[in-house]
Amino acid sequence: MSPTIQRIGVIGAGAWGAALAIACNRAGRDVTLWAREAEVVASIQSTRENALFLPGVKIPESVNATGDIAHAAQADAILVVTPAQHTRSALAVLAPHVPAGMPVILCAKGIERGSLSLMTEALSETIPAAAAAVLSGPSFAKEVANGLPTAVTLACADRALGDRIVQAITSSTFRLYYSNDLIGAEIGGSVKNVLAIACGIADGLGLGDSARAALITRGFAELTRLGEALGGRRETLTGLCGLGDLILTCSSAQSRNFSLGRALASGQSSKDALSGKHSIAEGAETAPALIALAGKVGVEMPICETVLAILEGRTTSQAAVISLLSRPSRAEL
Repeated sequence: MSPTIQRIGVIGAGAWGAALAIACNRAGRDVTLWAREAEVVASIQSTRENALFLPGVKIPESVNATGDIAHAAQADAILVVTPAQHTRSALAVLAPHVPAGMPVILCAKGIERGSLSLMTEALSETIPAAAAAVLSGPSFAKEVANGLPTAVTLACADRALGDRIVQAITSSTFRLYYSNDLIGAEIGGSVKNVLAIACGIADGLGLGDSARAALITRGFAELTRLGEALGGRRETLTGLCGLGDLILTCSSAQSRNFSLGRALASGQSSKDALSGKHSIAEGAETAPALIALAGKVGVEMPICETVLAILEGRTTSQAAVISLLSRPSRAEL
């Protein structure tokens, strides 16, 4: 592969995919953005706006939108920004067009249901010759697209390749920090989405800022236990892609997962709260796989388990709060 990353293909034109395409373009790269939806391609080509997923944000003329995944794969590096539950199928379609050694940067935050696979595992099974990297951290799509200051983690086992990706995508407003801990980066991004639903529930019930602080702190303990059990490092989990992302997602209505929690607190079922939405709340999709994976490795995650019970309609938000508060007292550490 070329030592210089100039051409970048972005697979997936949801809000985050479109924002990353804009960010890569802002860093001076040649960007091709692939969308599954023909109407998204047409919208970008005709109005320079992704009206379905990222309305109100102009996409530069130099970002090429396409419905041809082979065209997007003609690049020096590929960002895969499809939802976690659809990443494997997107990788399978992409696979014939990816040469050995191509950097494939995984940007979805989730755990695959059924297989309990992380996104890097899905990549290794579908495109084994690709060079894997993970992009994760505290970031809202619209803020990144609008050029507001953002810092995230780029995890890659190969330091030289990781440095090349960092240099290619970093700009004055979008800063990447290198890590070689892919598992830590993936777990941080996956678990925080489920915990954000819990914080949204607490906010919707009017439990106050103190309760949210407790949920973030104790939720972070759950996140750390699972991350370390799977081989991630504590220092990664305390960084941007773990604690940083957790704080952001648990504290703002811009978070789809936080907003879902609010809706659940109002008495809506998860089906009703999620219906009619163009964008996916990854926490709702990941929660069953997360709890199954935690059980597989023997990690207790009571807050995440409670969120799953609410999502599945096995308990109400009010009853869940009482259940959590009535758990036996224990030492904090």
